[in-house]
Parts: sequence; structure tokens; C-alpha cells
Amino acid sequence: MNSALYHGEVTHRRLRPREHRLRYRVFWLLLDLAELDQIDARLRLLSRNRFNLLGFHDRDHGDGSPTPLRDQVLGRLRQAGVDIGGGAVRLLTMPRVLGYVFNPISLYYCHAADGRLAAVIYEVSSTFGERHAYVLPVDAEAAGAGAFRQEARKALHVSPFMGMDMRYAFRGRAPDDHMALKIDGTDRDGLLITAAMTGRRHALTDSAILRVVLAMPLLTLKVVAAIHWEALKLWLKRVPLHPAPSPDRAHGA
Repeated sequence: MNSALYHGEVTHRRLRPREHRLRYRVFWLLLDLAELDQIDARLRLLSRNRFNLLGFHDRDHGDGSPTPLRDQVLGRLRQAGVDIGGGAVRLLTMPRVLGYVFNPISLYYCHAADGRLAAVIYEVSSTFGERHAYVLPVDAEAAGAGAFRQEARKALHVSPFMGMDMRYAFRGRAPDDHMALKIDGTDRDGLLITAAMTGRRHALTDSAILRVVLAMPLLTLKVVAAIHWEALKLWLKRVPLHPAPSPDRAHGA
């Protein structure tokens, strides 16, 4: 199977106006969208669209509609001028744990029919209940090696401690034995934040699921708790707050 389990860590460093760092252990699933039914039938501890120790629910991604996720992905790619034909789409995301999930970011690795990486979709969610997808083609010269360097203007108000006048730079490669992604956020004064996701690949089996859940129980609840805990520490450091933009500004980029 192309689907797999990755466990590793997320790191984050803010440089201004107060330095702030965090590091957390996490795990993700890499799910080939063509294998979702096979995974549901094969595994006892991971189910699709129903309750289990781990769960993947289609409505947790994309626009939340009944439209199949692959069709949604292909539609977004067409709008960006990318055609992958029958190529694979693989989603890196955290699953529901005992029915609960919150994914700050999920990634769709979109491959052309010949296997090269053609685009990456960054699906970002906020704790305010909003979601935005950055659809970024991969430069053809780098695609053969599965590597990518991409940029996008910030389009979603995620943290009240950062304004909207920012750009993101993404660097990484398609997951193999390891996965890695680095994100730098810059504003008019230069580099403001830098974040990274790294993980090691494991076969997606019931035994691997049980081991990682025992090592990191209630992961998704801890993600939300950590977001609010780190926000409290930033507030105590007197990092300025940025109000949410108006709806026209929030959806105009």
C-alpha cells in the first residue's frame, strides 16, 4: 500500500517581538485517496466515516460536502491550471482519535500519472471554524526528485497574534521513508516565524496504530489544548493582538 503512518514532531519558533518556541510529538496518516475503502476493510483500529480508535471522516476535509475528496482535489487543481490525469492523491493528516480531531494543517500530495509530484495543496484550519486551501503547483525542474519550494500570500486568519500582511514559504519533498516540511512566515519586517514537521514512515497496521496511540494518547485533544496553552504564554509575554479581518479582507486573497 502507498498509505502509511508517520510519527515525529512539530516545531515552531517565533522571532518577534518576543522569542517563543514550542516542540510537540505527533503522528499523521498518509492516506492514498484510492485506498480508503481498502484501509477500512483491512484494519480493525482505523475506520472510514464511523467511530473507532482512529477514524478518517471525509467531511473533515475539503468543503465538508458529500462530493468525493478526489473530485474536490481535481477541481481545485484545474482552477490552478494543473492536470494530474489519473495520478495519485495522498493526504497527510491527523485522524480522529476516539471521535475527535482538529488539524491545523493537512497536505495533499498530488502526483501526475508518471509519478512525479505535480502540486501540493495545503489545507489550513483555524480554531475559529474556518478552512482555506493553498493550491500550489510544483516546479517541473524539482518535481522529478519530489522536492518543492513554494510561496503563497497569507489568506486565512489563524492566530490572533499574527496579522494578515504576511507571506508563507514552503519547502519539502514528497513523503518516502521520512517526511519533512518547513514553513517560514515573513511580514514587512522580515522573518517572523518558522515551523517544521518531520516524521518517520511506518507500515499502516493495527499493531503500529496501537503502539503510536499508546505512546501519544488523545493526540488530537492535546493539539487543541496546546494551541490555547501556547496562546496564553504569548499573551503573558504581551505579544500584540491582531483583530480578525473583515469578511471581504479575509476572503479576498
